[in-house]
Amino acid sequence: MQVLPVSFLSPEPAAARPSKQDAAAGAGDFGRALLRALEEVNNAQVRADRVGLDFLTGRVQDLHQVTIAMEEARIMMTLAVEVRNKIVEAYQEISRMQV
Repeated sequence: MQVLPVSFLSPEPAAARPSKQDAAAGAGDFGRALLRALEEVNNAQVRADRVGLDFLTGRVQDLHQVTIAMEEARIMMTLAVEVRNKIVEAYQEISRMQV
């Protein structure tokens, strides 16, 4: 891994700054990434519910499969909640900034 030296901060030329269209596209990408992540969490929850129901009705005999699916869903939900908490904290911090 190559480590680059830290250089002095200098103002960016106007051409190097992202345009408003690029910033809007970046915001859309972030929103789409969040939406995909939430869909994955939802799919994991649905899959865990389905496997649990299949175990209770006798269609699945492997308790390990049920445990893994439920633990995976729990971990994904915990991660989603922590990401949400960090986003809320960042929003609150930005709203407290002096302009």
